[in-house]
Amino acid sequence: MFFMLYLQRFISTNSGHRPATEALHMSNLIFSLNSTLPIFIVIIIGYVLGQKKFLTKEFCSVADKLVFRVGLPAMLFCDMTSIDLTENFNGKFVLFCFGATAISIIVIWILARIFLRDKSLTGEFVQACYRSSAAILGVAFIQNIYGTSGMAPLMMLGSVPLFNIFAVLILTIENPSHKGKLHPGAILYGILTNPILDGILIGTIYNLLPIGLPAMAQKTFNTLGSLTTPLALLSIGASFEGAKAIKKLGPTVAASFCKLMLLDMIFLPIAIKFGFRGQELIALLIMLGSPTTPEYYVMSKNMGHDGTLSASCVAATTLFSAVTMTLWIYVLSAGGFLA
Repeated sequence: MFFMLYLQRFISTNSGHRPATEALHMSNLIFSLNSTLPIFIVIIIGYVLGQKKFLTKEFCSVADKLVFRVGLPAMLFCDMTSIDLTENFNGKFVLFCFGATAISIIVIWILARIFLRDKSLTGEFVQACYRSSAAILGVAFIQNIYGTSGMAPLMMLGSVPLFNIFAVLILTIENPSHKGKLHPGAILYGILTNPILDGILIGTIYNLLPIGLPAMAQKTFNTLGSLTTPLALLSIGASFEGAKAIKKLGPTVAASFCKLMLLDMIFLPIAIKFGFRGQELIALLIMLGSPTTPEYYVMSKNMGHDGTLSASCVAATTLFSAVTMTLWIYVLSAGGFLA
């Protein structure tokens, strides 16, 4: 309903500026395609190399462990140390990102536990619905529109730690191997020793210290972190099994719709009511409606889950996000909310 109201408002109020706005939206579409299609293409390359046995199951297993234990913690450490917690700090915006993220995750988790038929998919399904490519696409997307990183660092501060904390919690509790038997001590130990949370915690602590990271150390962590996305994408493609994916088509479609459309439809109107505009809304769009991050597949595989649904959702949301994100920018421009 909100979507249609904004679309109608846009059409009625911006008809006199159609050439300029059409050029802007075409530019955004091209940028979206340039941002997302290479990710999808690397997945396809991984699939082809897997079919030709160049990327073996053993390689994918080792690559997943490398990303999970080294690459992803290093990337998250760099993300947390790079966030400026003092310049242009907007507490209201950070709290909104935090609240929207927490509410969406908890509600999706509860609904998935109630309505998802195959309970072994609960952990992967919940992840696919909420976990965005905020760190990968956020800054680049906002810079393309406004020429500055804008509110992306604050959005990441309010959402990325929660993304990963809940990811560890949900994937641990919903591990299919538990078969309903949960041991609080073992779960707590698994959470506290998870390398993802270690990267976030250490990065946050270092951010708060009055000393900067030496250039040599920064480059080292950046290099290790840069391994994360390409290795994850190649592994997704090489490990993809079409027969299994077709059996999980329903959950894939549901999770992809939730990730690319439903969360935006719920929270963007609320954000507008709170007075957020321009760069703030674009940052929220990245948080809510960008494709599911490839790193979630690696976490799922390394925490006892099958990974088929994860791979399918990463591929589907990446493929369709260029269109849906451009559409949302079109709608937000419609009401004059990006001026």
